[in-house]
Amino acid sequence: MKLIGMLDSPYVRRVAICMKMLGLQFEHAPISVFSTYDQFAAINPVVKAPTLVADNGKTVMDSTVILQYLASLAGPKQRLFPSHPDDCLRAARLTGLSLAACDKSVQIVYERNLRPADKQHEPWMDRVRAQVLAAYAELEQEAAAAPLPTEAERFGAAEVTVAVAWNFTQMMLPQIVSASAHPHLQAFSAAAEQLPVFVSTPAV
Repeated sequence: MKLIGMLDSPYVRRVAICMKMLGLQFEHAPISVFSTYDQFAAINPVVKAPTLVADNGKTVMDSTVILQYLASLAGPKQRLFPSHPDDCLRAARLTGLSLAACDKSVQIVYERNLRPADKQHEPWMDRVRAQVLAAYAELEQEAAAAPLPTEAERFGAAEVTVAVAWNFTQMMLPQIVSASAHPHLQAFSAAAEQLPVFVSTPAV
């Protein structure tokens, strides 16, 4: 299998870490949707990262869809998604909030870095900032109410997604989302980033 995309994308990094957790062998091709657009389009004309190229050459995109497929490859012992309904509900909530925070963080980065200043619409940006702050406020409450695990063997896709999302936002938007206002998320992410599977998959 081949994973296409840059690790500075939280979505690509999410998949890469989970693939390593599952023990799946894959080749990572750090192809950019910006600087190497045509090269990416030759693999997947939709040009969406991450893209997974399966062993039969078929491409799959969207990080959540890719993880669902990978879990099926790992079989009954897969560790990405819990099976008990209560655990599934918590994992779904953590994942949904984290992906929302990621999506809104990416929107802000793209707006600021790609759109000319005179074309930026501040009322829209105020709304997006409120959304990313709301997502992280909810995640902080979740982490305070039931601490997230820091042991590698207890990580699933939800925990990876929380850690990767927080790390991305802190790298790109620390002036908007304060680490000091989210002590549980900050501590969890710091611990996660020390795990070997995270260290070997840097967000660069």
